[in-house]
Amino acid sequence: MKIAIIGVGAIGGYVGTRLAHAGNEVTFIARGSNLDALRTRGIRLIMGDGTEQAVPHVRATDNYAEAGPQDMVILAMKAHQVEAVAPQVPQLFGPDTVVVPLQNGIPYWYFHRYPGPLANSHVKSVDPNGVIWEHIPCERVIGCVVYPAAELVAPGVIKHVEGNRFPVGEPDGSPSERVTRVSQCFVNGGLQAPVLEDIRAEIWLKLWGNLTFNPISALSRATLASICQYPLSRTLAKDMMTEAQTIANKLGVTFRVPLEKRIAGAERVGHHKTSMLQDVEAARELEVDALLGSVIELARLTETPTPHLDTVYALTKLLAKSLEESKPLLNGPR
Repeated sequence: MKIAIIGVGAIGGYVGTRLAHAGNEVTFIARGSNLDALRTRGIRLIMGDGTEQAVPHVRATDNYAEAGPQDMVILAMKAHQVEAVAPQVPQLFGPDTVVVPLQNGIPYWYFHRYPGPLANSHVKSVDPNGVIWEHIPCERVIGCVVYPAAELVAPGVIKHVEGNRFPVGEPDGSPSERVTRVSQCFVNGGLQAPVLEDIRAEIWLKLWGNLTFNPISALSRATLASICQYPLSRTLAKDMMTEAQTIANKLGVTFRVPLEKRIAGAERVGHHKTSMLQDVEAARELEVDALLGSVIELARLTETPTPHLDTVYALTKLLAKSLEESKPLLNGPR
Protein backbone atom coordinates (compact mmCIF):
# COMPACT_ATOMS: atom_id res chain seq x y z
CA MET A 1 0.00 0.00 0.00
CA LYS A 2 0.96 3.62 -0.48
CA ILE A 3 0.82 5.13 3.00
CA ALA A 4 1.48 8.69 4.18
CA ILE A 5 2.37 9.23 7.84
CA ILE A 6 1.72 12.82 8.92
CA GLY A 7 3.64 13.57 12.11
CA VAL A 8 6.74 11.50 12.74
CA GLY A 9 6.86 11.60 16.51
CA ALA A 10 6.92 8.56 18.76
CA ILE A 11 3.74 6.82 17.54
CA GLY A 12 3.96 7.98 13.93
CA GLY A 13 7.56 6.85 13.76
CA TYR A 14 6.75 3.50 15.38
CA VAL A 15 3.86 2.72 13.04
CA GLY A 16 5.65 4.07 9.98
CA THR A 17 8.76 2.00 10.60
CA ARG A 18 6.77 -1.21 11.08
CA LEU A 19 4.70 -0.60 7.94
CA ALA A 20 7.74 0.38 5.85
CA HIS A 21 9.68 -2.64 7.09
CA ALA A 22 6.77 -4.82 5.95
CA GLY A 23 7.24 -3.59 2.39
CA ASN A 24 4.66 -0.83 2.12
CA GLU A 25 5.48 2.34 0.19
CA VAL A 26 5.55 4.74 3.14
CA THR A 27 6.01 8.49 2.82
CA PHE A 28 6.83 10.39 6.02
CA ILE A 29 5.56 13.96 6.10
CA ALA A 30 7.65 15.84 8.62
CA ARG A 31 9.54 19.08 9.15
CA GLY A 32 12.62 20.53 10.83
CA SER A 33 15.28 18.29 12.32
CA ASN A 34 13.06 15.23 12.00
CA LEU A 35 12.76 15.73 8.25
CA ASP A 36 16.51 16.29 7.91
CA ALA A 37 17.24 13.08 9.83
CA LEU A 38 14.79 11.03 7.77
CA ARG A 39 16.30 12.27 4.53
CA THR A 40 19.90 11.65 5.56
CA ARG A 41 19.72 8.57 7.82
CA GLY A 42 16.28 7.08 7.38
CA ILE A 43 14.34 5.92 10.43
CA ARG A 44 15.34 3.59 13.25
CA LEU A 45 13.17 1.77 15.77
CA ILE A 46 14.67 0.45 19.02
CA MET A 47 12.56 -2.34 20.49
CA GLY A 48 12.12 -3.04 24.20
CA ASP A 49 14.47 -6.03 24.04
CA GLY A 50 17.23 -3.92 22.52
CA THR A 51 16.85 -5.20 18.96
CA GLU A 52 16.49 -2.65 16.19
CA GLN A 53 14.54 -2.22 12.99
CA ALA A 54 15.98 0.28 10.55
CA VAL A 55 14.82 1.59 7.20
CA PRO A 56 17.88 3.50 5.97
CA HIS A 57 16.25 4.96 2.88
CA VAL A 58 12.75 6.40 3.28
CA ARG A 59 10.55 8.81 1.41
CA ALA A 60 10.33 11.99 3.46
CA THR A 61 8.98 15.41 2.55
CA ASP A 62 7.23 18.48 3.88
CA ASN A 63 5.36 18.90 0.59
CA TYR A 64 1.96 17.20 0.48
CA ALA A 65 1.57 17.68 -3.27
CA GLU A 66 4.95 16.03 -3.83
CA ALA A 67 3.79 12.96 -1.88
CA GLY A 68 0.73 12.63 -4.11
CA PRO A 69 -2.35 10.41 -3.75
CA GLN A 70 -2.14 7.63 -1.17
CA ASP A 71 -4.09 4.50 -0.30
CA MET A 72 -3.98 5.36 3.42
CA VAL A 73 -3.23 8.55 5.31
CA ILE A 74 -2.29 8.17 8.99
CA LEU A 75 -2.70 11.27 11.15
CA ALA A 76 -0.11 10.72 13.87
CA MET A 77 0.01 14.06 15.66
CA LYS A 78 -1.85 15.18 18.79
CA ALA A 79 -5.46 16.30 18.46
CA HIS A 80 -4.75 20.02 18.83
CA GLN A 81 -2.22 19.84 15.99
CA VAL A 82 -4.57 18.41 13.35
CA GLU A 83 -6.33 21.67 12.45
CA ALA A 84 -3.09 23.27 11.22
CA VAL A 85 -2.42 20.51 8.67
CA ALA A 86 -6.01 19.69 7.69
CA PRO A 87 -6.20 22.05 4.66
CA GLN A 88 -3.20 20.31 3.08
CA VAL A 89 -4.32 16.72 3.67
CA PRO A 90 -6.66 16.57 0.61
CA GLN A 91 -3.57 16.73 -1.61
CA LEU A 92 -2.97 13.13 -0.49
CA PHE A 93 -6.41 11.92 -1.51
CA GLY A 94 -7.21 9.60 -4.37
CA PRO A 95 -10.71 8.23 -5.05
CA ASP A 96 -10.49 5.53 -2.35
CA THR A 97 -8.01 6.97 0.15
CA VAL A 98 -8.83 6.17 3.77
CA VAL A 99 -7.75 8.31 6.73
CA VAL A 100 -6.73 6.69 10.02
CA PRO A 101 -6.51 9.25 12.87
CA LEU A 102 -4.31 8.19 15.80
CA GLN A 103 -5.38 10.88 18.27
CA ASN A 104 -6.37 10.29 21.88
CA GLY A 105 -9.70 11.53 23.17
CA ILE A 106 -13.09 12.06 21.53
CA PRO A 107 -12.45 12.38 17.78
CA TYR A 108 -13.88 15.07 15.53
CA TRP A 109 -15.78 12.39 13.59
CA TYR A 110 -17.43 10.87 16.70
CA PHE A 111 -21.02 11.60 15.60
CA HIS A 112 -20.53 10.62 11.94
CA ARG A 113 -22.89 7.73 11.16
CA TYR A 114 -23.96 7.88 14.80
CA PRO A 115 -27.21 5.99 15.49
CA GLY A 116 -29.19 8.62 17.37
CA PRO A 117 -30.51 12.19 17.48
CA LEU A 118 -26.96 13.60 17.85
CA ALA A 119 -25.93 12.23 14.44
CA ASN A 120 -23.54 14.59 12.60
CA SER A 121 -23.07 16.84 15.62
CA HIS A 122 -19.71 18.61 15.61
CA VAL A 123 -17.34 18.17 18.56
CA LYS A 124 -16.22 21.77 18.87
CA SER A 125 -13.65 21.08 21.59
CA VAL A 126 -11.43 19.26 19.08
CA ASP A 127 -12.52 21.06 15.90
CA PRO A 128 -13.59 24.55 17.04
CA ASN A 129 -13.68 26.11 13.58
CA GLY A 130 -14.89 23.11 11.61
CA VAL A 131 -11.66 23.06 9.60
CA ILE A 132 -10.95 19.37 10.14
CA TRP A 133 -14.53 18.36 9.34
CA GLU A 134 -14.39 20.43 6.14
CA HIS A 135 -11.05 19.21 4.79
CA ILE A 136 -10.88 15.61 6.06
CA PRO A 137 -14.31 14.19 5.24
CA CYS A 138 -15.62 11.76 7.84
CA GLU A 139 -16.59 9.41 5.00
CA ARG A 140 -12.88 8.63 4.58
CA VAL A 141 -12.23 7.87 8.27
CA ILE A 142 -11.44 4.49 9.80
CA GLY A 143 -11.48 4.75 13.60
CA CYS A 144 -8.43 3.57 15.54
CA VAL A 145 -7.41 3.40 19.20
CA VAL A 146 -3.73 3.67 20.10
CA TYR A 147 -2.45 1.53 22.97
CA PRO A 148 1.36 1.35 22.49
CA ALA A 149 3.80 3.61 24.30
CA ALA A 150 6.91 4.87 22.53
CA GLU A 151 9.41 7.72 22.79
CA LEU A 152 11.12 9.88 20.20
CA VAL A 153 14.66 9.73 21.59
CA ALA A 154 16.27 11.66 18.72
CA PRO A 155 15.22 12.89 15.28
CA GLY A 156 14.41 9.78 13.27
CA VAL A 157 15.02 7.46 16.23
CA ILE A 158 12.09 5.91 18.14
CA LYS A 159 12.20 3.72 21.22
CA HIS A 160 9.31 1.32 21.68
CA VAL A 161 8.27 1.04 25.33
CA GLU A 162 5.33 -1.38 25.34
CA GLY A 163 2.25 -2.55 23.48
CA ASN A 164 1.36 -3.04 19.82
CA ARG A 165 -2.46 -2.89 19.74
CA PHE A 166 -4.25 -0.61 17.27
CA PRO A 167 -7.91 -1.77 17.19
CA VAL A 168 -9.75 -0.36 14.15
CA GLY A 169 -13.36 0.00 13.17
CA GLU A 170 -15.80 1.71 10.83
CA PRO A 171 -17.84 4.51 12.42
CA ASP A 172 -21.00 2.56 11.58
CA GLY A 173 -19.55 -0.74 12.80
CA SER A 174 -19.74 -2.48 9.44
CA PRO A 175 -17.14 -5.14 8.51
CA SER A 176 -16.23 -3.30 5.31
CA GLU A 177 -13.61 -4.36 2.81
CA ARG A 178 -11.57 -1.21 3.50
CA VAL A 179 -11.41 -1.66 7.29
CA THR A 180 -10.35 -5.27 6.72
CA ARG A 181 -7.63 -4.00 4.38
CA VAL A 182 -6.37 -1.49 6.96
CA SER A 183 -6.36 -4.16 9.67
CA GLN A 184 -4.42 -6.61 7.50
CA CYS A 185 -1.88 -3.93 6.59
CA PHE A 186 -1.21 -3.28 10.28
CA VAL A 187 -1.05 -7.01 11.04
CA ASN A 188 1.46 -7.53 8.23
CA GLY A 189 3.59 -4.90 9.99
CA GLY A 190 3.62 -6.94 13.20
CA LEU A 191 0.88 -4.95 14.93
CA GLN A 192 -2.36 -6.18 16.51
CA ALA A 193 -5.30 -4.52 14.77
CA PRO A 194 -8.56 -6.38 15.41
CA VAL A 195 -11.62 -5.04 13.60
CA LEU A 196 -14.20 -3.95 16.19
CA GLU A 197 -17.95 -3.64 15.74
CA ASP A 198 -18.08 -0.73 18.22
CA ILE A 199 -14.98 1.43 17.93
CA ARG A 200 -16.59 4.16 20.06
CA ALA A 201 -16.73 1.85 23.09
CA GLU A 202 -12.99 1.20 22.69
CA ILE A 203 -12.33 4.94 22.37
CA TRP A 204 -14.13 5.48 25.68
CA LEU A 205 -12.28 2.66 27.42
CA LYS A 206 -8.89 4.19 26.53
CA LEU A 207 -10.14 7.71 27.26
CA TRP A 208 -11.55 6.66 30.65
CA GLY A 209 -8.04 6.56 32.05
CA ASN A 210 -6.61 9.42 29.99
CA LEU A 211 -9.27 11.95 30.98
CA THR A 212 -8.63 11.13 34.64
CA PHE A 213 -4.98 10.34 35.25
CA ASN A 214 -3.46 12.75 32.74
CA PRO A 215 -4.85 15.96 34.25
CA ILE A 216 -4.47 14.78 37.86
CA SER A 217 -0.82 13.93 37.20
CA ALA A 218 -0.20 17.23 35.44
CA LEU A 219 -1.65 19.18 38.36
CA SER A 220 0.01 17.13 41.10
CA ARG A 221 3.26 16.04 39.35
CA ALA A 222 2.45 12.53 40.58
CA THR A 223 2.92 9.18 38.84
CA LEU A 224 0.13 6.70 38.14
CA ALA A 225 0.97 4.55 41.16
CA SER A 226 1.13 7.58 43.44
CA ILE A 227 -2.28 8.82 42.30
CA CYS A 228 -3.88 5.41 42.79
CA GLN A 229 -2.27 4.75 46.17
CA TYR A 230 -3.08 8.11 47.77
CA PRO A 231 -6.67 7.88 49.11
CA LEU A 232 -7.75 11.44 48.23
CA SER A 233 -6.54 11.32 44.62
CA ARG A 234 -7.82 7.77 44.15
CA THR A 235 -11.27 8.95 45.26
CA LEU A 236 -11.07 11.92 42.88
CA ALA A 237 -10.14 9.59 40.02
CA LYS A 238 -13.09 7.34 40.86
CA ASP A 239 -15.50 10.30 40.95
CA MET A 240 -14.25 11.60 37.59
CA MET A 241 -14.53 8.17 36.01
CA THR A 242 -18.04 7.71 37.39
CA GLU A 243 -19.16 10.98 35.78
CA ALA A 244 -17.54 9.99 32.47
CA GLN A 245 -19.19 6.56 32.59
CA THR A 246 -22.59 8.19 33.03
CA ILE A 247 -22.02 10.31 29.90
CA ALA A 248 -20.89 7.30 27.89
CA ASN A 249 -23.86 5.22 29.04
CA LYS A 250 -26.25 7.96 27.89
CA LEU A 251 -24.56 7.78 24.49
CA GLY A 252 -25.15 4.03 24.33
CA VAL A 253 -21.64 2.93 25.36
CA THR A 254 -21.00 0.25 27.97
CA PHE A 255 -17.61 -0.48 29.50
CA ARG A 256 -16.32 -4.05 29.36
CA VAL A 257 -14.00 -3.39 32.33
CA PRO A 258 -15.30 -2.47 35.84
CA LEU A 259 -14.23 0.91 37.21
CA GLU A 260 -12.14 -0.43 40.09
CA LYS A 261 -10.37 -2.85 37.74
CA ARG A 262 -9.50 0.06 35.43
CA ILE A 263 -7.96 1.98 38.35
CA ALA A 264 -6.09 -1.14 39.47
CA GLY A 265 -4.71 -1.51 35.97
CA ALA A 266 -3.33 2.04 36.09
CA GLU A 267 -1.79 1.33 39.48
CA ARG A 268 -0.01 -1.74 38.14
CA VAL A 269 1.77 0.38 35.54
CA GLY A 270 3.74 1.74 38.47
CA HIS A 271 5.55 5.05 38.83
CA HIS A 272 5.01 6.06 35.23
CA LYS A 273 4.64 9.70 34.22
CA THR A 274 1.60 10.28 32.03
CA SER A 275 2.06 11.99 28.67
CA MET A 276 0.49 15.18 30.01
CA LEU A 277 2.90 15.30 32.93
CA GLN A 278 5.77 14.81 30.47
CA ASP A 279 4.37 17.70 28.42
CA VAL A 280 4.23 19.89 31.54
CA GLU A 281 7.86 19.15 32.34
CA ALA A 282 8.87 19.89 28.75
CA ALA A 283 6.72 23.07 28.63
CA ARG A 284 4.77 21.70 25.65
CA GLU A 285 1.15 22.47 24.82
CA LEU A 286 -1.23 20.30 26.85
CA GLU A 287 -3.81 18.00 25.27
CA VAL A 288 -6.59 19.22 27.53
CA ASP A 289 -9.57 19.70 25.24
CA ALA A 290 -9.35 16.38 23.39
CA LEU A 291 -9.01 14.41 26.63
CA LEU A 292 -11.29 16.35 28.96
CA GLY A 293 -12.93 19.35 27.27
CA SER A 294 -14.59 17.10 24.70
CA VAL A 295 -16.02 14.89 27.45
CA ILE A 296 -17.49 17.91 29.20
CA GLU A 297 -18.95 19.03 25.86
CA LEU A 298 -20.68 15.66 25.56
CA ALA A 299 -21.83 16.02 29.16
CA ARG A 300 -23.65 19.22 28.22
CA LEU A 301 -25.17 17.55 25.15
CA THR A 302 -26.49 14.72 27.35
CA GLU A 303 -27.43 17.03 30.25
CA THR A 304 -25.11 15.22 32.65
CA PRO A 305 -23.81 17.02 35.77
CA THR A 306 -20.01 16.76 35.99
CA PRO A 307 -18.78 18.77 38.99
CA HIS A 308 -15.51 16.86 39.39
CA LEU A 309 -14.67 16.89 35.68
CA ASP A 310 -15.52 20.60 35.46
CA THR A 311 -13.24 21.49 38.37
CA VAL A 312 -10.27 19.50 37.14
CA TYR A 313 -10.78 20.86 33.62
CA ALA A 314 -10.75 24.46 34.85
CA LEU A 315 -7.56 23.90 36.84
CA THR A 316 -5.81 22.08 33.98
CA LYS A 317 -6.76 24.81 31.49
CA LEU A 318 -5.33 27.37 33.89
CA LEU A 319 -2.14 25.32 34.12
CA ALA A 320 -1.93 25.22 30.31
CA LYS A 321 -2.41 28.99 30.18
CA SER A 322 0.31 29.55 32.78
CA LEU A 323 2.72 27.31 30.88
CA GLU A 324 2.04 29.18 27.64
CA GLU A 325 2.55 32.56 29.30
CA SER A 326 5.82 31.42 30.88
CA LYS A 327 7.39 30.39 27.55
CA PRO A 328 8.83 33.85 26.75
CA LEU A 329 10.48 33.84 30.19
CA LEU A 330 11.93 30.35 29.65
CA ASN A 331 13.19 31.21 26.19
CA GLY A 332 14.69 34.50 27.28
CA PRO A 333 14.70 37.79 25.35
CA ARG A 334 14.60 37.59 21.57
